[in-house]
Amino acid sequence: MTVHFIGAGPGAPDLLTLRGRDLIARCPVCLYAGSLVPEAVLAHCPPGAKIVNTAPMSLDDIIGEMAVAHDAGVDVARLHSGDLSVWSAMGEQLRRLRELRIPYDVTPGVPAFAAAAATLGVELTLPGVAQSVVLTRTSGRATSMPEGETLANFARTGATLAIHLSVHVLPQVVTELTPHYGPDCPVAVVWRASWPDERVVRATLGTLETAVGAEMERTALILVGRSLAAEGFAESRLYAGDYDRRYRPVGTHPRFPDAS
Repeated sequence: MTVHFIGAGPGAPDLLTLRGRDLIARCPVCLYAGSLVPEAVLAHCPPGAKIVNTAPMSLDDIIGEMAVAHDAGVDVARLHSGDLSVWSAMGEQLRRLRELRIPYDVTPGVPAFAAAAATLGVELTLPGVAQSVVLTRTSGRATSMPEGETLANFARTGATLAIHLSVHVLPQVVTELTPHYGPDCPVAVVWRASWPDERVVRATLGTLETAVGAEMERTALILVGRSLAAEGFAESRLYAGDYDRRYRPVGTHPRFPDAS
């Protein structure tokens, strides 16, 4: 028996890994975060599967369902939105399972920031513009931010920021970032990335507050950085004709002479 933690992706039911789909299809029990995981993903559950929406449940209740499945010797598919490595509350579940000696494994999913970037048709790391992406958020009722993890601190690096769970404090976001990026810095807000009702707002830090509608009050991702609208960036050396690579030796004395 194993509890399979599965990243169900950002919203579109076909943005699910093959491994995740196959695990869901063979698990007699499925626990899913119903507030964010689309019901269409549940179509992969086998006939007669026990399907439980964990949105109204406490941690104790969720672990209790897993313990019952463990005692019965049946596998569990535990579905969370996006990817499980960030803001999934998986860590506390795994700790409980270790205490109970219940086996588990983890299957990654497509994260929301990647789906948002795909919608925008942008690369978040461009040569000479930005080579880092910071995934962060602002403090909320459920989880506060550590003292050093402020938007201003991250903004000082000039990296592309992917700010989650923060559209409800948009004025604070703009106030903290503008001194570092400038009011002309490109910004995009992607609401419900990859869902059928997905919405996108492109703006700058200076125009963002007036551009975002009131309906974007949750499940919206804020992307900030020059890479969102850069055109005059240098081309990567990776594909340059004179760049000596293992799979494309160049010159009379290539770095990898025996590569083929």
